[in-house]
Parts: sequence; structure tokens; C-alpha cells
Amino acid sequence: MSRTNTAPARPPAATGGGANRWIVLVVLCVSLLVVALDATILHVAIPSLTEDLRPSSTALLWIVDAYPLICASLLILFGTLGDRVGRRRILLLGYALFGVASAVAALATEPSVLIGARVLLGVGGAMIMPATLSILRAVFPDRRERATAIGVWTAVAAIGAATGPVLGGFLVEHYWWGSVFLINIPLMALILPLGRRLLPESRGTADGPWDVVGALMAAAGVLGCVLGVKRAGAGDPILALPTAGPLLLGAALLVLFVRRQKRRTHPLIDMRLFSRAAFTTSVGCIVLAMLALVGLQLIAVQYLQLVLGLSPLETGLRLLPLTFAAMAAGATGSYTLRRIGPRRMVGWGFVLTAAAVLLLTFMGQHDRPLLLTVGFVLLGFGLQTTLFSAYESMLSEAPQRSAGAAASIGETSYQLGAGMGTALLGSVMNAAYAPGLAAVPGVPEEASRAAANSLGEAYQVAGQLGGAAGGALHQAARHAFVDGLHITLFVSAGLLLLGAVMARRLPRVMECPVDVEEAVDAMSAEHVEPDGPQGSDAHHGAGEPHGADARDGAGEPRGPHEPGAACGPVRQPRPTEAAERSGLAEPSEPRVPATREAIEPAGSGRPAH
Repeated sequence: MSRTNTAPARPPAATGGGANRWIVLVVLCVSLLVVALDATILHVAIPSLTEDLRPSSTALLWIVDAYPLICASLLILFGTLGDRVGRRRILLLGYALFGVASAVAALATEPSVLIGARVLLGVGGAMIMPATLSILRAVFPDRRERATAIGVWTAVAAIGAATGPVLGGFLVEHYWWGSVFLINIPLMALILPLGRRLLPESRGTADGPWDVVGALMAAAGVLGCVLGVKRAGAGDPILALPTAGPLLLGAALLVLFVRRQKRRTHPLIDMRLFSRAAFTTSVGCIVLAMLALVGLQLIAVQYLQLVLGLSPLETGLRLLPLTFAAMAAGATGSYTLRRIGPRRMVGWGFVLTAAAVLLLTFMGQHDRPLLLTVGFVLLGFGLQTTLFSAYESMLSEAPQRSAGAAASIGETSYQLGAGMGTALLGSVMNAAYAPGLAAVPGVPEEASRAAANSLGEAYQVAGQLGGAAGGALHQAARHAFVDGLHITLFVSAGLLLLGAVMARRLPRVMECPVDVEEAVDAMSAEHVEPDGPQGSDAHHGAGEPHGADARDGAGEPRGPHEPGAACGPVRQPRPTEAAERSGLAEPSEPRVPATREAIEPAGSGRPAH
């Protein structure tokens, strides 16, 4: 039976082709590198910035937190907007805004101006981050190549986050605090014309109006939750109004947002995605991985600087093995995923990270460089393995038309996990640290209470006391911090092992399914009745939620001749090959449905299908 390549009435989706998709990946990775750097590069500039601008404690808090708060709250808004108006368009606007905001931040002379610039940087970051991941999903339709691309993407994110403090320390030491923002400008001036020329435009479904009210509800809900979690992580009582108020309001808005999306004919986010075990589990694994990492990283930095007495630059260099291990995990992730599948990769990644955390419990009062290096290498490799496979599984479970929404969900879960990790592990650390300073001989009660706030403050109080009492407080604070660190590491290991149990809900093998929904839409538009083995499968998929799982009713992977066959190291026949044998498709037909149009990057020289 012959088929006609008549395109249905739906927006075109970009697909990758040729070597240009790897050039697109380079552009997207540079975009991500700039955003990841900006999330951590400011931390080492805080002392110099404080001395120059003299901000109040509240203003300083907003200078640090405005960027991640605004970025996290707007990810869903801009991710879903990109699906409607074009992901490339949103990304290019994000580049321009990020460059302008960086210039304003670098030249700020008042705290209020710097806070405003950090807010604009957060808006630009929210436009860039989901767009990079959703364009990557569009230009790499083949799951095996997409896995390689996501491995590179996640490795670049790790590089940016880890090198931010090192680069920031170098710039502040040799120039001034504004230089940590100024470096963004030449990068954006380079990447904006490159992106305009090389990046393909892609969009998802444009059916129905964009839900502006729903987008604002999601933004306000995420902002409230992240703000409440950050206040809890800063030590504010969880039941206090400044902490509980934003948390409760944010949670209520998110519940209303979900109910609104379920009722709408054309929702921002198709909530049926969360009915799929692999998608929901992947999102949960991202949250748990970040929850265990971020709070642990902050505590580790304090240990290296305040207990071992390392400088900020030496601390950054000590953390480099973690970065190199993460790069190695990203580079080998695609091969590993094909060999062992998502379930084992995420599960064993969590187990390896938990083992690294438990190994770090042998840290004590004195420097043990070999132990720290081995622990950081295992930690970086295990955690990056987990994050890579979770992101890859999440994106592959979502149809291409919902790539922006899926990417924004993944990035939002990343940000929420980071905030929750700071709050939870910080609270555990404080609860374990404070009792050790309750009854230090010769130290007044008021001084003990002040020292219990943090190790840095304990050192200041000890210096003010001087003498035997100051020395006793200094020693007691070091011991209490190390003891609290050990307890926090055990809690973190427990969370990671919980993630390993959760990973059992992921698919056992890496599958390369046909997008069932798009195939059915294509046949409907062509008025072709499905028949034969492939047609019966597509007809069955029409009654499933969109993006239905490519497994049989028992939850096992389908056979090698069915859509959804495993992408293992042994080559399995593609779905179209079975159709070619039965005469349903011409041999030259692509694996993806023929009705999908390809929008190639400028200068590719390849016509649309």
C-alpha cells in the first residue's frame, strides 16, 4: 500500500540532520555554561562587593538569592511559551537580556541597582535554560545520539557550576567584583549572532490560546516554595510567618495550577506525562540527587576553608577532581546507558554516590588529601551518572511537541532539589552542631549561643574572648562541626539510597520508541487505515495517553521487531524495517513519521522533508 507525504495541519517541529546538529550542540552548551557559571561565580565576590557597596543584610541576601529565585520561578513560563512561539526566539531574547543585565550588574554603584540586574539575569537564565534542553530534544530525534548530546550537556553544566568559584576568585583577586559579570558580555556578543545563524527554530503544538493565568500561577507558586525553602535553609523557624507563609501560598498555587491544567482543553503542561512511571520517577530522582548534593557541597566548602584552613582558590582546586569525574561520566554516559539501561544506571549511580558520601565520613580534624580526592571522584562520577540518565529518561518519555514543558519541569525540579537540600541538610547540620557548644568551660552562655550559629561566627567569638576560654571554644567548635558533618553525611547517604530504590520504577532497557501520538496524527491526516503488524500497534497506541510507554501490558520491553525496541549494543531492526518487509513503507522512509517537517539550521543546504 502506498503512502503520501501530506503534512497535517500542525506546527513544524525541528529535527536534526547532518553534522550541523553537533554545531548546534556546541552553541547550546556555551549558552548553558554561561548560565551555570553565573549561578556560583558571585559567591567568592561577596566580601569585596560588601566592602564596596555597603548593602544591608537584607539587601545582601537579595543580591545573592534574586538570580536563582527568579530563574526557578519562571522556568515553566518560558519553557511552555517557547513551545508556542518558538524556542529559538525565546533563547535569542534570553541571550540579549542576559548580556544587558550583566553590563548593568558590573557597573552597579547601588545595592538596589545590583538587585535589579540580578533579577533581569534570572529572567534571562529562565529563558535560556529550558530552551537549550528542548532544542536539543528537537535536533536529536534519535535517542542514541540524543543520549550522547545530553551527556555532553550535563557535563558542561557540572563544569560551569564547579569552575564558577575558581574563576570568580581569580577575577576578584586581579580585578574588581564587577568583573565576574563583565565576562558574560563578550560571550553573549559572540553567541547571539552565532545562535541566530545556526540554531533551528522549533515549536510544539500551537492549538488554542496560551494560558497566561496558568503561567503566572505556576511562576508565583514556584517562587513561594523556593523562597520558603531558602528561608528555612538560612535558619529561620519553619513555622514562622516569613517561612511558612510563602511555602503554604506557593503550594496552594501549584495545586490550583495542576487542577486548572487538568480541566483545560489546551493546557500548558499535559499532566498525563506524570501518569507515566518513568517520567515521574526521573523527576523525583533529579530532586533527590540535587537535594543530597547541594547542601553537602556547601558544608564541604566550609570544612575545607574553616576546618582545614584552605584559601578560596585552594578550595576550588580541591573540588576539581569532582568536576573531572563528572565530565568523564557525561562523556561515557551514552555508552553506559545502552549497555545497562536506565534502571541500573540511575540505581547504581545513586549507590556509588552514597558509597562516596560514606567514605567522606572518615574526614576528621586533619587534612587527608588522598581520601578527599577519592571521595570527590566517586561523588562526581556517581552523581553525574544519575543526573544524566534521569534527564535522558525524562526527555525521552515526553513527546517532541512538549519538549519545552518537559525541560522546564526538569530544570524546576533541579532548582527545587537544590533549595530543599540546602534547607534540609543545613538544618541537620545546625541541629548536630549546636549542642556541642552548649557547655564549654569558661565560656559565657551568651557567647555560646552566638557561636552556635555557625563555625565562622564561633571563630569570631573565640577571637574576641581570647585566652583559655577562646581556645577552648575554638577547639570545641571544630569538633562539633566535624561531628555534625558526619551525621549530615549519613543522612545524605540515606537519601541517596532512597533514590536507588526509587530508580527500580525506571525501564530496564533503553528503548527507542516511535512517537505513537505523531504517527496516529499522521495517519489520520492522510486518511490511511492502519493494517498489518505496524498499523495494529499504532491503532492500539491511539487509545493510550500521549507518549504511551513502549512496553507490553506486563511492563516488559517489547520485542526487537516492535516499536519501542531496545537501543542496546546489538543492532535491532528499526520499526520501519518491519514495515518495509510487509510493504507498508518505502525503504527510503525515515524512522520518524514522514509527516514531520524538518527545519534545518541556516546554511545547512538541506531541504525540508
